[in-house]
Amino acid sequence: MKKHNFNAGPSILPRIAIENSAKAILDLNGIGLSLLEISHRSKDFQAILDETVALFKELLNIPAGYQVVFLGGGASLQFCMIPYNFLNKKAAYLETGVWAQKAIKEAKFFGEVNVVGSSADKNFSYIPTGYEIPGDADYFHITTNNTIYGSEIRYDMDSPVPLIADMSSDILSRPVDVSKYAMIYGGAQKNLGPAGVTFVIIKEEMLGKVERKIPTMLSYATHTKEPSLYNTPPVFAIYTCLETLRWIKSLGGVKTIEAMNIRKANLLYDAIDSSKIFVGTVAKENRSLMNICFVMKDQYKDKEDGFMEFAKTKGMIGIKGHRSVGGFRASVYNAMPFESVQALVDAMHEFEKMTL
Repeated sequence: MKKHNFNAGPSILPRIAIENSAKAILDLNGIGLSLLEISHRSKDFQAILDETVALFKELLNIPAGYQVVFLGGGASLQFCMIPYNFLNKKAAYLETGVWAQKAIKEAKFFGEVNVVGSSADKNFSYIPTGYEIPGDADYFHITTNNTIYGSEIRYDMDSPVPLIADMSSDILSRPVDVSKYAMIYGGAQKNLGPAGVTFVIIKEEMLGKVERKIPTMLSYATHTKEPSLYNTPPVFAIYTCLETLRWIKSLGGVKTIEAMNIRKANLLYDAIDSSKIFVGTVAKENRSLMNICFVMKDQYKDKEDGFMEFAKTKGMIGIKGHRSVGGFRASVYNAMPFESVQALVDAMHEFEKMTL
C-alpha cells in the first residue's frame, strides 16, 4: 500500500533527492569514496557547498551583500544566537506560536524584549495586526509559518528596523523579497533537506554591531568569515539540500513551487470548508499553505479517533494534530505530491459518508 507522508518534520523530501543521496552514500560521483567519509576540506565537498550556496541564491534571488551559511544546532540555537549577536538594548518580537515563544524566551537573557503583538489569546489561530514596531528596536523578529497551529505570514512586510524571520517551515515555498530582511534562517527538515543542518541568510552589514564578547561558535562573523567551514559541517545533510535545490530548479523554480502549493492547499481547504463533519482551526485569511490544521465539529468529536484509524488504513502517515490543538494536521510541503492530498481528501469524503 502506498504511504502518504504528512509528517510535520522531519518530513517528505523529493524522491529524486533521496535516491541521489543514497547513491552518493555508496560512491560520490564515482570517486570511490562514500559521501559520508569524504573530508569537508576536500575539493569534492567544496564543490558541493559552492553549488548549494549558488543555487540557494539563484532560487531566492538573494541580492549582493548577503551571505548564505549552513550551521548546526537547528533553528533553536538561532533563538540564542540572534540576540547574542544583534540585541544591544531592545528587540521586538511577534508572538504567533510555540516557536516564537521559545525565541522570545531566549532573547530575554540578553536585553529588553517588546512583544508587539500576540495571538495567544485565541490559541494562535490568527496572525496579529495593528501593532507598532518600535523604531528604536535593534531588530524585529517574526516566525513566518507556524507548524503547530497552521497560520502563516505569506507576504514580505516593511519594517522600520532590521527584520529577522524564522522560515523553517516555509522557505522556498514562495518567492521572497530577501532585500526586506536582515536575516532569514531555519531548520532544513521541512522544505530543504534532512534534519541536521540549519540555513542562515544574513545581511553582511548586520555583523559586529554589539559590544559584548561573543563565544567563537556563537558568532555569525565566525561562520561568514570562513563560510560554513569554521568547523566540520553536516556534509550529508548539505548534500541532500543540494539535491533538493536541483529538484526545485528542474521544476521551474520557486514560482512554480508556489503554484503547486496553492493548488494542493486549496484542494484540502475546500474539502474542509464544504464538509459537514470537519472544520478548520485557523482564520481563513491567515491559513498556512504548509500545515493545514482541522478538527471534527463539536457534535462529531467522538469520531476523531475513528477517522485517525480509518486514515491509517488508507496509507496516511503523520496527520495527527499537535496535542495543543488536537484533531488533525496535514503538512503539505513542497515535495508532497498532489495525488497524496487528493487521497486524503478522498478518505475524508469516504469517512464522512460512513459517519452521516
